[in-house]
Amino acid sequence: MTEKALTRYDSTTIALHWATAISVLALWTIGQTADMLPHNIADGVVWPIHVVWGFALVALVAWRVIWRNMGGAELPAADTGMLQLAAKTTHYLLYALLAAALVLGVANAFVRGYSLFGLFSLPQIGDRAWRRPITEWHELAANALLVLALLHAAAALAHHYLLRDGVLRRMLPAPVSREAAKL
Repeated sequence: MTEKALTRYDSTTIALHWATAISVLALWTIGQTADMLPHNIADGVVWPIHVVWGFALVALVAWRVIWRNMGGAELPAADTGMLQLAAKTTHYLLYALLAAALVLGVANAFVRGYSLFGLFSLPQIGDRAWRRPITEWHELAANALLVLALLHAAAALAHHYLLRDGVLRRMLPAPVSREAAKL
């Protein structure tokens, strides 16, 4: 294993990465299952959770982009040639699909004018006829994002178990030392 493969991302970058991944998976799961629930639960609780969490993910991704450009460490490429090109392309596509899903999700929330837990409502902005197409585009972007994220995870696991090159460990939290665990 090379030294550069063992270098880790900083703890903020790692936390933002995993918070984004967990949020995308949770939001996708909610989006796929909410309509299977009774109407009052879906509309009164589950969809509002989806909308609020989606807005939180917008803030998280904004923080992630700002951190990446201002404070996050950029590690040297772990691969060369076609693997490096595939990794870079995948990362750009992940960000593009994430941005598309989020922009469409926000647009969808405002075109629908969601009531959030009966506490307040988003204003209904735009033509209500756009609800169906925006929802479909949002679903398409979210589905494509999830497929690409799963391929990204599979590639990370292949690096870990097949190539044994330390790439996955770069994005895993550092193990806690015994001394730190005693504190």
